[in-house]
Amino acid sequence: MEKKNDLCERTFNFSVRIYKLCKELDTKSINETIICRQLIKSGTSIGANIEEGQAGQSRLDFLSKYNIALKEARETFYWLKLLVAAEVLPKNKLGDLLNECNELVAILTTIVKKVRNEKEYVRSGK
Repeated sequence: MEKKNDLCERTFNFSVRIYKLCKELDTKSINETIICRQLIKSGTSIGANIEEGQAGQSRLDFLSKYNIALKEARETFYWLKLLVAAEVLPKNKLGDLLNECNELVAILTTIVKKVRNEKEYVRSGK
């Protein structure tokens, strides 16, 4: 599993890439502007929630923030796929971002499942 500090840095770098993509898109049309607003909110929220989770007051707080980060990563993947499907940008331009986002979803899914299982294990008294 990815080290937490590596994940913080990785999601920060992902946020920067999303920001730069949106900066490029923002000048096209109203439709791209609307999609870009959604994309920048979800794409930058992933890292922000992970950072908040690092300072969680409890295991439950940590889990909550990471679960939100996972949801935001899935939403970001959706918006990136939409940009390709709507032919706003070619897949080869977004391929690396799509792959990174998919990897973040996988990493966060693993972390959330692991923490949930630990929580259930403790709760069951085993």
